[in-house]
Amino acid sequence: LALACLGIKKGDEVIMPTFTMIATAYAVLYLGAKPVFVDSEDRTWNMDVSMVEEKINKNTRALLPVHIYGHPVDLDPLIKLSRKYGLFVVEDAAEAHGAEYIDRICGSMGDINCFSFYANKVITTGEGGMVVTDNKKLAEKARLLKDLSHSSKQRFLHTSLAYNYRMTNMQAAIGLAQTENVNKLIEKKRSIAKIYHDNLKTIEGLRLPLEEKWAKSVHWMYSILVEKNFGLTRDQFRSELLKEGIETRSFFIPMHRQPVIQKMGLVDRKKKYPVSDYISEHGLYLPTGLALKDKDVMFVCEKIRKIQKRHASRAR
Repeated sequence: LALACLGIKKGDEVIMPTFTMIATAYAVLYLGAKPVFVDSEDRTWNMDVSMVEEKINKNTRALLPVHIYGHPVDLDPLIKLSRKYGLFVVEDAAEAHGAEYIDRICGSMGDINCFSFYANKVITTGEGGMVVTDNKKLAEKARLLKDLSHSSKQRFLHTSLAYNYRMTNMQAAIGLAQTENVNKLIEKKRSIAKIYHDNLKTIEGLRLPLEEKWAKSVHWMYSILVEKNFGLTRDQFRSELLKEGIETRSFFIPMHRQPVIQKMGLVDRKKKYPVSDYISEHGLYLPTGLALKDKDVMFVCEKIRKIQKRHASRAR
């Protein structure tokens, strides 16, 4: 809906990270436009903004950064590029409710931006999401396009091709009630992350998420990399945790490796995305649900130490 409001169409290109959830790419493809993929940087796993300018050409219309796992993208360089080349910026803040970039709220800095309210998000309505903008014309267009483009002059007279993206009143009420407590929800996420960090930081072979000085991460998911010196592969580690009753999730599979994207001929097989491939193959999320108690998080930490100690003794 956000991209449609900007008039993104067939033949246009939208620059976005290859390491994201596929919904971001689908949004571009639904409009007949072409997603152009950028590799991740190695610190926060967000799109490498230093690689964006080389992807810009006469067909580029928008930059679509995604705040991965609750940590902000380094946005100022992207905004500078957008002004230099006359491009739109659309923030995908689906995973970053309340995250901050240099004291600015993620989802407030682009021309038009998006949040998700899927069941596992900081604020949820079960499904659906929200488009936000401070541009009155774009806001009016969004309201029109999400409601089948009913004419303002006459009901059931439709002025353009549009969508039914309306949210129910019940969903909205649930979301608004959570919004009133969003700061508490964010602090809960950050508290869970701190317990994990304090208890896992000394374990060799686990790379924990960092928080840049200019950022406030909401740690939507507590995401870690299982590296070679841990002694187990990521998937072996997940299996060991499952035996202890701990469910985990692997990282996203990058867009350039998605069969649907490859079948559409949108991937140049000669181009490499080494950071995205690496984090996808080595990354997992630990439990971070808002219903977790401190003792639950400590239980996970204790089991991780137990697994690491057991495996280390066998290796000797």
